[in-house]
Amino acid sequence: MRRRAAIRAALILGVLTPAAWSATMNSLDVKKRHGRYALVADTFLQAPADAIFAVLVDYDRLNRISGIYKEYGYLEPDADGTPIVYTRMEGCVLFFCKSMRRVERLEAKAPRFIRTTALPEQSDFSYAVSEWDLEPVPGGTMVTYRLEMEPDFFVPPVIGRWFLERALTQGGARAINRIERLALAEARLADATGG
Repeated sequence: MRRRAAIRAALILGVLTPAAWSATMNSLDVKKRHGRYALVADTFLQAPADAIFAVLVDYDRLNRISGIYKEYGYLEPDADGTPIVYTRMEGCVLFFCKSMRRVERLEAKAPRFIRTTALPEQSDFSYAVSEWDLEPVPGGTMVTYRLEMEPDFFVPPVIGRWFLERALTQGGARAINRIERLALAEARLADATGG
């Protein structure tokens, strides 16, 4: 089943990705166990890691990555100085629509690692941790995205895992291409300004 999802993602990416963009989702794995969803996606982007990093931590303009983000931004830092970020996402599958909010601690080690950890008392998730690993390689960056989450709201059993796979194969394909384009623009701007 996981292999079929990865093949389906590759086929969709092959059809939807214009030749000018080289972002490629190499694999996608979605699992559900004991009410918790876990996914891992491996992607190649033809952009430098520092520029990808800059796009991913730009919570003031997160909607550039995906239209699913309706509200987003930085909040007051935690008492220890750790940045706190906020997102509100909206999505529908068939008859099931949901607005989901997450308030998270943002830990980052530029330009290779980003982790967010949800604060359950301020989020619609009893548990959520996401990680981005950015590994520079010849011609670009290998990006591994991991997400483990447990919604604090009812998710119809038939929809949950299917929705995640669908969202990542369709919306994920568009998002990685946007991230790549934004990162390439970021890199060009840094080169032009000497930054």
